[in-house]
Amino acid sequence: VFAPDHNWSASGHPKTMHKPLRADPVSLADGSQGFACSGAPSDCVALAWLGVSSRKPELVVSGINLGSNLGYDIFYSGTVAAAVEGVVNGIPGIALSAAAGQSDFESPARFAAQLVQVVAQHGLPSDMFLNVNFPNVPWKEIKGVAITRLGRRVYRDELVSRLDPRGRPYYWIGGEPPGGVPDQGTDIWAVSNGYISITPVHLDMTAYHFQEELRRWNIGLNGV
Repeated sequence: VFAPDHNWSASGHPKTMHKPLRADPVSLADGSQGFACSGAPSDCVALAWLGVSSRKPELVVSGINLGSNLGYDIFYSGTVAAAVEGVVNGIPGIALSAAAGQSDFESPARFAAQLVQVVAQHGLPSDMFLNVNFPNVPWKEIKGVAITRLGRRVYRDELVSRLDPRGRPYYWIGGEPPGGVPDQGTDIWAVSNGYISITPVHLDMTAYHFQEELRRWNIGLNGV
């Protein structure tokens, strides 16, 4: 087990290269040893893969994060970034997130353990990870598992401007929790309707359907 030693929410996928990283051994509740890392979730995976741990990971299981990672959230999520870091290095990855307000983590953890066994049995393509989100409902009320696509998040960010004691401005970015477009078949729809969402996510984000149109623009060294 590798975990950051502080919160990295919305940290994206950093790669710490300009300052040292620390990975301090810690004793876990079951008596095994884990590591508390000063870096981001993606750094945790890199340290494990590069040899801080005596065993190289065969599968990256990131989470369970408190807070959903749906739709466009995956571009901000440190939880998802850890799974991606695994895939980049040839290790299958699973990102697990529970909706805000979730208090029962034992049931999602049991489901995650079962999912790990299924992935170990079937394998994942080398350039793909699974993004898993749990709804905030009692476990007995979960309707099932939905295989989904990424939905469209709607962010309600606001800018708060303040002055420090020296008169210099500083800013907070925040606002209401994000919403989303609950189109059927999306992760947002699944979680809002009481399903566990599993989205297979491909690292190749090339918009192949637009390549030919872009060629017709005749963009060259001397402009258009």
